[in-house]
Amino acid sequence: MFPAPFLLLLLFSPFSPSSGAQLPTQNQAQDVPIATNGQPFPWNHMRLPKTISPLHYDLSIHPNLTTLDFTGLVRIQLEVHEDTSTIVLHAKQMQISNALLLAPEGARSLQVLEYPRSHQLALLSDSVLTRGRRYEVLLGFAANLSDSYHGFYKSSYRTSSGEVRVMASTQFEATFARGAFPCFDEPAFKANFTIQIIREPRHIAISNMPKVKTVELPGGLLEDHFDTTVKMSTYLVAYIVSDFLSVSKTTQHGVKISIYAVPEKIDQTAFALDAAVKLLDFYDDYFDIPYPLPKQDLAAIPDFQSGAMENWGLTTYRETGLLFDPDRSSASDKLGITKVIAHELAHQWFGNLVTMEWWNDLWLNEGFAKFMEFVSLDVTYPELQVDDFFLGKCFEAMEVDSLSSSHPVSTPVENPTQIQEMFDDVSYDKGACILNMLRDFLTPEVFEIGIIRYLKRYSYQNTVNSHLWESLTDICKTDDVTEGGRKHKEHCSKQNLQSGASKWFSGDELDVRAIMDTWTLQEGFPLVTVEVRGREVRLSQERYLKTDDPSLTEGFLWEIPLTYMTSESSTIHRFLLKSKTDVLFLPKEVDWVKFNVDMSGYYMVHYAGEGWNSIIKLLQHNHTALSGNDRASLIHNVFQLVSVGKVRLDTALDLSLYLSKETEIMAVTQGFGELVPLYKLMEKRDMAALENQMKGYIVDLFRGLIDRQEWTDSGSVSERVLRSYLLLFSCVRNYTPCLTKATQLFDQWKDSDGTMSLPVDITMAVFIIGARSPEGWDFLFEKYRTWLQMSVKSRMKTAMAFSPLKDKIQWMMEQSLHGEVMKTQDLPDVIVSISKNPHGYKLAWDYMRANWHIMIKKFDLGSSTISFLVTGVTNQYSTREMLDEVRSFFGSLTEETGSEMRCIRQAYETIEDNIRWTDANFPLLQAWLDKRSRKTVHEDL
Repeated sequence: MFPAPFLLLLLFSPFSPSSGAQLPTQNQAQDVPIATNGQPFPWNHMRLPKTISPLHYDLSIHPNLTTLDFTGLVRIQLEVHEDTSTIVLHAKQMQISNALLLAPEGARSLQVLEYPRSHQLALLSDSVLTRGRRYEVLLGFAANLSDSYHGFYKSSYRTSSGEVRVMASTQFEATFARGAFPCFDEPAFKANFTIQIIREPRHIAISNMPKVKTVELPGGLLEDHFDTTVKMSTYLVAYIVSDFLSVSKTTQHGVKISIYAVPEKIDQTAFALDAAVKLLDFYDDYFDIPYPLPKQDLAAIPDFQSGAMENWGLTTYRETGLLFDPDRSSASDKLGITKVIAHELAHQWFGNLVTMEWWNDLWLNEGFAKFMEFVSLDVTYPELQVDDFFLGKCFEAMEVDSLSSSHPVSTPVENPTQIQEMFDDVSYDKGACILNMLRDFLTPEVFEIGIIRYLKRYSYQNTVNSHLWESLTDICKTDDVTEGGRKHKEHCSKQNLQSGASKWFSGDELDVRAIMDTWTLQEGFPLVTVEVRGREVRLSQERYLKTDDPSLTEGFLWEIPLTYMTSESSTIHRFLLKSKTDVLFLPKEVDWVKFNVDMSGYYMVHYAGEGWNSIIKLLQHNHTALSGNDRASLIHNVFQLVSVGKVRLDTALDLSLYLSKETEIMAVTQGFGELVPLYKLMEKRDMAALENQMKGYIVDLFRGLIDRQEWTDSGSVSERVLRSYLLLFSCVRNYTPCLTKATQLFDQWKDSDGTMSLPVDITMAVFIIGARSPEGWDFLFEKYRTWLQMSVKSRMKTAMAFSPLKDKIQWMMEQSLHGEVMKTQDLPDVIVSISKNPHGYKLAWDYMRANWHIMIKKFDLGSSTISFLVTGVTNQYSTREMLDEVRSFFGSLTEETGSEMRCIRQAYETIEDNIRWTDANFPLLQAWLDKRSRKTVHEDL
């Protein structure tokens, strides 16, 4: 509660606007920064000084959902570490009241200077703040609710009766708390927060902590007071003012779980509620650390940019990430929702309880949360068969990590755009994949004990890479066992673990840091070349890089935990490759050897000499001798090696022939993942004959599997996800049996006015065929307008984006930007979907260019959304004309409009790689397909 005299002083102090102030010129910024009032600004770094740190924030916020703005007061308790007369903190695009310093001697005014370029305020005191003492500052502020999806922003939804309802929600990661209240907006400045929110009686307010009381204010307003948070970073603060309803349950550990959603969708929350209860209990036990808050809310926000956000005690989600209708949501919907909840709840420990010191080590948050999705679901939802999907994350990471524009997992960043760019496949997926490799290396038991030790040792603190490696080293040292808790004691009492990795090598003491520094402090990943000569296996490593400049691959060396099996032994053998080359000796000669068993390691393998031929022979005669993941990794590796000239295309295509016998999801989808992009390149060139030949080959390859698919929802999750994929592919490719069935089902569904119940897993295939005609497209759009089930709406939207009707898809992009019927949050998805449509790719490129400035303002420079848009729209171009066009547009941008973004360099590199690939391989592809068709004709005769 704020003392009344200070409140009055602040309310009647003049505001100094920062939002309309002129930015200083670049020269001024490099020299002496100049504040908005013309005075020198006393700090010239992007990072805040460490002379002062916050201990506690008292924050009162009053959002007005009619005028779409908010006012507030914040009282910050500070600790002074060095004598200073200046307090530097963050505020962005808000009006700041004259500030007060509250000291034992009384209240004094502070001069306020603003420097918008760095989003900084300087509060100048006329007397020195003394080291070791504590002070308080009091600030009033006002701002508009943001029009974007970050800071304190407005959201809205339309009821089934057509009424538009407005709400306000927060999204502060990474650097947006400063747009909602003045604060020390860096992860290491942890503090406690006591929050009050003023609202109208028709709304509710929720925040990180439970509400302790509601006070009636003059004018019919209510003020909700929330309990004080634990010590945490500013980016985890959250509050929502809305008309949401909720459902609740309590975990076995006594934590109240609630799901919040708009009233008409509250009946789609039961699955998420049960999942959240089950997963929070799992993490409570797995980490051996009780969840420290009394409640955990999960809120489905109608307008939300990313997938979800881990705010402590109040996680927020896209509606598609939380809402599930058992009758209308698919197997992949269930898998996706469960994974996103598992991810955000893992963050309550990894990220919230223990937080990276600075954004350069974001992977300590995101890589772990991504990895824990799979660890947790493997135990809590074994029926989801989540292991079938982990490998895909590593392949996605390698796609980005194979470019010279990639970055180390841990990489220096300074400004907000660079920080935003860290939220990419390298931090999330590569982070998860190298953790999975480390877990396999150390054993799951040792890994679990090490991360528990890490979490207990650094609770409520900030960490760097090395803290994790230290916690995973020598886990049975006597002085550490007590600290590690129950599991640690049980494990070390067995005395069976001098080294979790003793099975890899003997002699050297295990140095986890030395190994893992090679995976986190340098970009890229290794290609291991294996050459078998009798019993001798020669090994060498180099960086895998898609480039025509070999010098870029020099100077890289990894410590690689190799695994392998042979035709003579299904036992997994292990070897730590620490040098550029090495030699292994087998007990006897073998027919074949497979390295990187189940692809548990983050590296590719090239089988030199006769190596690939022996593997092709194995796959053609006895493919089940290898696991589904092994087969998927071979498909991936052989086609990726074509890109760098290690393997001829016809060798890769010869290997793909075995896929006619394949049934497992990871290998089948990886087969599609390598073959489909080949004809997608042709769709954007004038190559109809070769394109149709390639499409025909893929349909023929999988025809047996496609013909065996039933148009129902039967089977396991993996079987159902695979069915959706196969039927969608075969319908898009105009495979007659599929086309006939999908057309028939769409006509029946349309005749029933959408009331007929379609099998969920096949709706995408049905909708995509229906959207080909103007009448079908219009009917889908009409249903989209009124449909309440988010997962069905999502499938309708994708189907409409793949229509050949150019006027419809152009109008669809315009509607998405407008945001009334189609949400603007979905615009990037719509544009990228249309860019994959052979009838729409030019429309998507033109639309992105024309609306670039609107989109970077809405979605924020450097964000994963903008990166997804840039790479998604351009990654199938393969002509020099399109490369010139792409370079011309992005080259015309300034730094303020995105010219320095990493995704633009990635786009250039990808197109250049596509050009090299097509120049080198299209003639080979033509020859191989011709030879195969002649062979097929001969066999038919």
